Amino acid sequence: MKRLVAPLAALLLIGLVAATSGLGSSDSRKIVEFDVMAPVSEPFTGATNSIRGVPGGGLPWELDAAKGELRADGSFEVEVEGLVLARRAPVPAALQGTNPIASFKAIVSCLTADGSAPATVKVSTALASASAGGDAKIEDSLGLPSPCFAPIVFVTSPGGMWFAVTGR
Repeated sequence: MKRLVAPLAALLLIGLVAATSGLGSSDSRKIVEFDVMAPVSEPFTGATNSIRGVPGGGLPWELDAAKGELRADGSFEVEVEGLVLARRAPVPAALQGTNPIASFKAIVSCLTADGSAPATVKVSTALASASAGGDAKIEDSLGLPSPCFAPIVFVTSPGGMWFAVTGR
């Protein structure tokens, strides 16, 4: 019996150490989860008042709904509904309420430590199809910096101008 107890205790101890140190598993804790985003509006359109170096779309947009989450292992998902050009001036009448962009991507901006100085690091997803009605689901696995403080999530054009950002 003693011969069985010692090896079993050692295996249990190794399992506990591996579980608590993260060996053999990925860190899937949520960094951020959100169910609201704000569409770009004046004065954030264009590059003049960018957020963390991400310029706003050139015209104001509107958004019906958004939700998403970012996990420590880089798993990322955001879903937007009704992300379209605003139904008002200065948007040309023919474009109001439409999404003229065939695909969106997301950018996650983190504050991190680069040596002794803080730094801003931005990581982007692959492109995801967007409907003419402004619906899209973006899923990707991102290489996040460590640490990733104060993450901000942007839904952007393929060129990186934001149309929606976490917040309200």
